Amino acid sequence: MAGIRLDVIEPGGFAETEMVVDGVAESVILHRDGDVVRAWVNVCPHAGRRLDWAPGQFLKSREGLLVCAVHGASFELIDGECVAGPCRGQSLQRVEVVVRDGQVRQADD
Repeated sequence: MAGIRLDVIEPGGFAETEMVVDGVAESVILHRDGDVVRAWVNVCPHAGRRLDWAPGQFLKSREGLLVCAVHGASFELIDGECVAGPCRGQSLQRVEVVVRDGQVRQADD
């Protein structure tokens, strides 16, 4: 599967792409932290809705948390754990990715 170029993701920023997760095409959130990229399925564990407020547009709190645009659940950017809001203690579904030759790809690609 084709990846997304690392340089199109702003440092500290987010991007959205599609990846096959457990055999299903899913919207995936990518977060860039320097040269490290973390990824999660774009579904809030609270109500099963996408986290972006518009396709590929994500909210980040002043504290540096990913915020669900629907009900305000706030997620850590290291492990995807919800630390505030209606799904506190639950986590986003992690997607393993790697950066190879300037491209962000699923780890098993």
